[in-house]
Amino acid sequence: MHRKQRLGQRMADMRDFQEKQYAFARHIRDPDNQPAPEGVEDRRMAIYRELFFNNLKSLLSTTFPVLNKILDKEKWSAIIRQFMAGHEAQTPYFLEIPQEFVQFLQHEYELQDDDVPFLIELAHYEWVELALSVADEVIDLSGIDINGDFLARTPVASNLAWSYTYEYPVHRISSDFQPVEAGQSPTFLAIRRDVDNEMGFMELNPITMRLFELIKENDHRNGEELLKDLAKEINYPDPGALVEHGAEAMQKMQQAGILLGVK
Repeated sequence: MHRKQRLGQRMADMRDFQEKQYAFARHIRDPDNQPAPEGVEDRRMAIYRELFFNNLKSLLSTTFPVLNKILDKEKWSAIIRQFMAGHEAQTPYFLEIPQEFVQFLQHEYELQDDDVPFLIELAHYEWVELALSVADEVIDLSGIDINGDFLARTPVASNLAWSYTYEYPVHRISSDFQPVEAGQSPTFLAIRRDVDNEMGFMELNPITMRLFELIKENDHRNGEELLKDLAKEINYPDPGALVEHGAEAMQKMQQAGILLGVK
């Protein structure tokens, strides 16, 4: 056989092998709609089907424990199967699959009549806890005075405190509490990991949420200046009272671990 013929045969063999790999992957992801590769015993394929799906289900059930608990088992499995069959992940990292699942729910999944209305928000909230728990960042207290005056000096937010606004009170949802409608007002949460790597959160109101955002954005203004700016921003009728209440709020934020102190 000539060199060109041998090369052509190898390329044909490679294409055939790749096509079998693609067929294998398509079937594993969506066995109800994609045929298995030819020449592979179904008993063997069943082992792979169960292995891949159960591993993914185990990961997502661990990451989203509340969602897993409150959803019907068949419903939970069906959502995971739809994610497995249709979503094109943008990362090869195992720990980032839950984030891909949240993105699938947010942008690709269509809520069904039998879905809980808070499904997407609850999944996001549970993912945030995972993302914070495995974040590479650490809390650096160098240059931070944990006993300083928040009004006279510059308050410092924890770099491991992330704030979000939800329509549903996702931090309260459980088997015993499943709201059927969004709350009359949004739920504002600051979720954090502390210096001991313990997870927690603080529920905020619209004013303290905005104050926390200003602190995160701020580099040099002291707490009193931030609060006076906030009073102007929201047209608060008594700026002095807001400064007083804001000082107390910042103390509580520090106790909750979302503020570190002052610099």
